[in-house]
Order: sequence, then structure tokens, then C-alpha cells
Amino acid sequence: GPMLTVTISQAMSRGWRVGPLIVLGHAILELSLVMAIVYGIGQILTRPSVVGGIGIVGGLVLLWMGWGMLRDARKVSLVFEEQKGVGVLHPTWAGILSSLSNPYWTIWWATIGLTYIAFSLKQGFLGVALFYAGHISADLAWYVFVSFLIHYGKRWAGDRTFRWVIGVCGALLLVFGIYFGYSGVESFLKP
Repeated sequence: GPMLTVTISQAMSRGWRVGPLIVLGHAILELSLVMAIVYGIGQILTRPSVVGGIGIVGGLVLLWMGWGMLRDARKVSLVFEEQKGVGVLHPTWAGILSSLSNPYWTIWWATIGLTYIAFSLKQGFLGVALFYAGHISADLAWYVFVSFLIHYGKRWAGDRTFRWVIGVCGALLLVFGIYFGYSGVESFLKP
């Protein structure tokens, strides 16, 4: 999804350390949502108007991020010092925005995540804390692995390959943006 695409793009230009920073942004957003669910917002997340609104706004954010990547793809380089002029979103903000702009993230939390929290709540605060810690640890392990693999894999790729990968990632974000925006509009049109 969008978070993986952003991780790949940023790991190529900024190094493997973006993985943990992207997950930090994702974790901040998810902690806020877990706390909101614990305190009663879960019912609101299942409303079609909320899912639709998130789809439309999220689609627009992904279009903005994808356009920026496509625009910058022609001038990026694998030499880190040359990246300073390229408009790349801070990894923590990229983690927040790529998660928040994905309506399937909200749908997952409104369904599966809500169920996990309901089961966790049977064990009180400790149950919710352990669920959250396990969930974020899995995200952290995966995205650190991906960013590490991408960053060190660039040794075998030149600027041309790098620009191509950034362009593909930007195009994928555009596709996600169009799809999520369309899904959001569709949510409003359903009876």
C-alpha cells in the first residue's frame, strides 16, 4: 500500500533509518486511534460518510504525494548530498499521512482492529497495551527490513534505476489516490 511505497522511495534517497521513522509516524497515529477506540469512537469509524470522507481526502493526499515523487524523479540521485533540494516529506510525517490517507487503514481498524481491541480489553489496559506493542513491533520489523533491503540494494543500481523506481512509486501513489478517491465517492453514493 501507500506506506510501503513511501518507505521504498524514502529508503532509496535517505537511507534505511527512514523505516523506523515512518513506523514512528504510523505508531503515533495508531496509538491515537487505539485510544479513541477504547474511549468510544469505534462506532463512528464504521459510518459510510466517515469512510467516504477519508477516501476522498486520503486520495487527494496520495495524489499530491505521488505527483511530488513523479515531479522529482528526474532530478534525484543516489548520492545523498544531492538530495537536499528535493522536496521529500519528513519520514515521520510520511508515516502519518500515508496511513491516514489510506481508507483501508480506517476500514481495517473499524473492523478487524476493533475486534482485536475488544478482545484485548477483556484483559484491561495491559491487554490493549500488549496488543498495541505487538502490532507496532511487527510493523517496525517489516519496515526496517524493507528500508534496509532497499537502501543497501541500491549499491547494485545506478541513478537511472533509482529514478525509475521513484517514478514507479510515484505512479503507484497516483493509482492508489485515484482508487481511494473513487472508493470514497462511491461510499457516498451507496444507499
